[in-house]
Amino acid sequence: MEKEKTDFGYQQVHVGEKQQLVTNVFNSVAKNYDLMNDLMSFGIHRLWKRHAIALLQIRPHFQILDLATGTGDLACLMAKRLVGGLITISDINQTMLQHAKHRLIDQGYVDNIRIVQANAECLPFASNHFDRIIMGFGLRNVTFKEKALASIYRVLKPGGRMIILEFSQPLLAPLSKLYDAYSFSVLPKLGEWIAKDKESYQYLAESIRMHPNQEALKKLILDVGFNECDVHNLQGGIVAIHKGIKY
Repeated sequence: MEKEKTDFGYQQVHVGEKQQLVTNVFNSVAKNYDLMNDLMSFGIHRLWKRHAIALLQIRPHFQILDLATGTGDLACLMAKRLVGGLITISDINQTMLQHAKHRLIDQGYVDNIRIVQANAECLPFASNHFDRIIMGFGLRNVTFKEKALASIYRVLKPGGRMIILEFSQPLLAPLSKLYDAYSFSVLPKLGEWIAKDKESYQYLAESIRMHPNQEALKKLILDVGFNECDVHNLQGGIVAIHKGIKY
């Protein structure tokens, strides 16, 4: 039987409440999402995302799923590289999905893009459908991460690869202390000043701390069936990329 409580940042909430609470957060931050990403990471998030896409090894005619697409920045980067294939962008949040749609249209990416609102825990796609799946900074917001990973595994083709780009745990204690000070002092203040929303960015800092660390997430990925999982630490472990391969 599924547990009745789960984390929402440092709070414990009923499992049925988390999805709506996360939806409220992203409805609130959607308008300033890209600006805040640049400010919070000093623009380095753009390099993290390019690194993650390079690990996908996109080939012509691939079917690619951009899960938890947010404002569609990963999809735009991938669309430049994909010849003759299709990128499905998906997010559980309708507000974010609308931002992604407008961004892609504005940049001229229409013919090779499909838009699907979906919950990562129960993806509405056929088994063994996608050549590549990428999820950028979305997994920590999922209520049941093992369900999402199992759903990803199901819809990924044999021989396909999954990339999870997510905040993780710094590898060195001094860096961890600096990161904590920045996360809990600076991020909420930025949210208050720029986005007029301190609480959502407090949740951001807390959700990162509640997310499984590099080894724990690797174990979850292997446990749902992936045959290989490599971990690439960026910025000393502040961000990690998990690459899962399905035979």
